Amino acid sequence: MAEIIQKDGTWVFDGDALRLTPGRDKNVSLFRKTLGELVVPLGALAGVSFEQGKKAGRLRLRLRDGADPLLHATGGRLTEPNDPYQLIVDSDRYGVAEYFVDEVRGALFLDQVPADPVDEYLVPGPSVPLSVSAGDGTASFDGEHIRLEWNWKTEDAKAAAGSRTLTLTDITAVEWHPAAGLENGYLRFTVRNAPTKAPPKYDPNSVELWGFKKDPLMALVAAAVQARLPHPATTAAAQAPPDAVTQDHDALLRRLRELGELHRTGVLTDEEFTMAKQAVLKRM
Repeated sequence: MAEIIQKDGTWVFDGDALRLTPGRDKNVSLFRKTLGELVVPLGALAGVSFEQGKKAGRLRLRLRDGADPLLHATGGRLTEPNDPYQLIVDSDRYGVAEYFVDEVRGALFLDQVPADPVDEYLVPGPSVPLSVSAGDGTASFDGEHIRLEWNWKTEDAKAAAGSRTLTLTDITAVEWHPAAGLENGYLRFTVRNAPTKAPPKYDPNSVELWGFKKDPLMALVAAAVQARLPHPATTAAAQAPPDAVTQDHDALLRRLRELGELHRTGVLTDEEFTMAKQAVLKRM
């Protein structure tokens, strides 16, 4: 087992999964404290790294594409203080951080975990029920229904319709954008058969965000909903034309033949050939 304890949080690796617990230090973001502990199975990881600095370093986990509904819902827009897959490390603990990285990398190698995208979520979304107040409203989610309630700052045109309840089965997409510069952010739900191009300020299926402290918490609602929607890979496969699927399968078969030739001629060792072959077979 490998463990590193810092003011920013505690990471523990038991060989099968990583347990990421945010610290209680005042500098730990409200978002990470609210999200709480994350358990990340080894199979969800694409890599781990440690970056040294003069006063502090940073451990980073890289997850396989499609493994975490939070990362999908936020689209890489979480800022560093809110990123649960980073840990600030004091300079006197650099040796521990490097040992931690070696342990995780060794397990990834021994288990032959590929770095390819996955077609199912391997990390659970935030627990429900969940309710967040920020911007011009409150978004609540109980696992089946999303309720949007407006406050006194909501535009009259949107508030006039009153509170709104959306059923999960009617949602086709959810997205969260933080405020950036002069552009406000939003939490938006795309409703089946009811597309809209209205800005979040007027969209009854959106909460407008202005860049305040609680705005990132709306990403938790987005992630909880995303975790219960069809996985993006499933949706993409269903929409892909048959010939595209056939071409991808043919490309994988060609890759297997190439690997076999490289192994036969001695370019790849037995171990390298086995690992490469298994990675291709998993994609098929």
